Amino acid sequence: MTAALPRQTARLLNVAHALDHMFLLIFATAVGAIAAEFGFPDWETLMPYGAGAFLMFGLGSYPVGRLGDLWGRRRLMLIFFFGMGASALLVAATRSAWQLAGALTLMGAFSSIYHPIGVPMLVRGAPRPGLAIGVNGLAGNLGVALAAVTTGLLVKYVGWRAAFVTPALVAIACGIAFARVAPKEHAPPAAGSVARPAHARSALARIFLVMTVAAISSSLLFNFTTNGNGQLLRERFAGITADPAILGALLALVYVIAAFAQVAVGLLIDRYPLKRLYVGIVLLQAPLFVAAAAAQGWTLFALQIAFMVAVFGAIPFTDAMIVRFVDDAMRSRVSGMRLAVSFGVSSAAVWMLGPVVKAAGFATLLLLMAGIALVTLLAISLLPPAPRRAGAASVSPESPPRSSPAAH
Repeated sequence: MTAALPRQTARLLNVAHALDHMFLLIFATAVGAIAAEFGFPDWETLMPYGAGAFLMFGLGSYPVGRLGDLWGRRRLMLIFFFGMGASALLVAATRSAWQLAGALTLMGAFSSIYHPIGVPMLVRGAPRPGLAIGVNGLAGNLGVALAAVTTGLLVKYVGWRAAFVTPALVAIACGIAFARVAPKEHAPPAAGSVARPAHARSALARIFLVMTVAAISSSLLFNFTTNGNGQLLRERFAGITADPAILGALLALVYVIAAFAQVAVGLLIDRYPLKRLYVGIVLLQAPLFVAAAAAQGWTLFALQIAFMVAVFGAIPFTDAMIVRFVDDAMRSRVSGMRLAVSFGVSSAAVWMLGPVVKAAGFATLLLLMAGIALVTLLAISLLPPAPRRAGAASVSPESPPRSSPAAH
C-alpha cells in the first residue's frame, strides 16, 4: 500500500481540477461578447468554434494516460499547469474566429492531462477514496461556478480577454507551487504492475464497456448543461434581468449548490453499493429536464439547480469504479481510454449546441437531454449484479469497497 499524498499536494491537485473546468467554460460564458467583437450576428454562430477544445479534451486523454503510467504523473501535472496558463494567454491574444478556434483547441489538449493523471495521483493511497473523489469533484465544479461568476464580472468591467488572462496567471503560479511541494516519483506507476487472472480481465472488460457507454451519455449531459446553462438563463430571465454580472452570479450559485452533491455521493460510495446509488441519482435526471423544458424565470432557476445536482451527482461513479477495480499501475491508461471515448464523442454537444438551439430552441434541447439521461440509466442497469460467492466480490460494483492495495 502506498502512502497518501501530502496535504499541500492534494490541495493543489484539487485546485487543478477547478482550473481545468473553469478554463474550458470561460468561452461558453463570454461567447456573446466575443461574437460581438468578431462581427458575428449571434452567439450561436460562434459557439461551434469552441468544439475543438472539447474534442482534444477527450482525444488527448489516452496518450496522456499512457504517459502517466509509463513516464510519471508529477511531470505531466507540471506540463498541465504551465500549458493551461500559456494557452489561455494565447486565446486572449486572438483577433479572429479561426485564431480563437486554434488557441482553444490547444487549451483543450493541455486540459486533457488532468483527469487521467490528477485523479489517479490523488486517490493513490487514499484511505477513503470515495470521499477523495467527491471532494475533488466539488473542486472541479466550483471551477465551473468560478467560470460563470468571474467571467461575467470581467466581461462587464474589463473585457473578455481579461477573463482568460487572469486565470492564466493563477495557473502559472499554481505550477510553480506544485513544483516546490509535490513529492518526486522514484519510479513510474507501471513499475508496480501485477498480472490479473483471466476471469478478472473479462469482468473488467464488461465493467469498462458499460462504464464507457454511461460516461458518454453523462458527458453529453455535462457538456450540454455547462455550456448552455448561461444562455438558457439569459433567455428565460429576459423579463427579470439582462445584467451579465447578475446572471453570472445566479449561474455560479447553481453550480456551487450542485457541486456539493459530489461530496455527499463520495461519502455514500465508501459505504454503499455503487450500482444502487448510481441508478437512484440518474433516475432523477429525465423528469427534471422535462419539467425545465417549459419553465420560465425563478421556476426554471429552481429546476436548473435540481437537474445540475443530478448531473453533478452522477460524475463520481466512473472514477470510483476505476479506483475500486483497477490496479494503480494502470489506472491512468484505463481512465485515459474511457475519457478519450466519452469526452471525444461528447465534444459533439459543444458543436451541436448553438445550431440545435437556433433551429429548435432550448425546450427541444432539454427534451433531448431527458432522452440521453434514459440512455445512461439503461447502460448502468447492465452492470453485473451482486455476486453470491465471496470470491467474486472483487469484480462486482455491488460489493462495498475493501481495504486493499488495489482499492487504494
